[in-house]
Amino acid sequence: MLFDDKQLSKRAFGDQLEIFAAKKLTDAGLKIISQNYLCKMGEVDIIARDKGDLVFVEVRYRKSEQYGGSLASVDKRKQHRVSLAANHYLQKHGLTNKVPCRFDVFAVTSMNNHFDYQWIKAAFGSF
Repeated sequence: MLFDDKQLSKRAFGDQLEIFAAKKLTDAGLKIISQNYLCKMGEVDIIARDKGDLVFVEVRYRKSEQYGGSLASVDKRKQHRVSLAANHYLQKHGLTNKVPCRFDVFAVTSMNNHFDYQWIKAAFGSF
């Protein structure tokens, strides 16, 4: 990655991570539909199409693997908020029960100025 978590504001750094994640997902064949979908229930970082599936992607970052790292930060509470926001998106766009969906996590960790990422497909519950 070409950005530094020490040089940018937290929000700007998060934006750069989401752009990075979107590029990796696009390179893997997904089509980005929306980024930063926000509603009163929560937020979905990236919404994409993967063939016939609608994919809701949570992008997470942690500076280290201490306390479980970025994957562990997607706890039940976070999963619930993302699920509520995804459900809102589906209802708003008339897609409820019309398209298969999944929840992915794109987890980024930095160690010694090196960034590593994991893309976990179907990381938590689907509907």
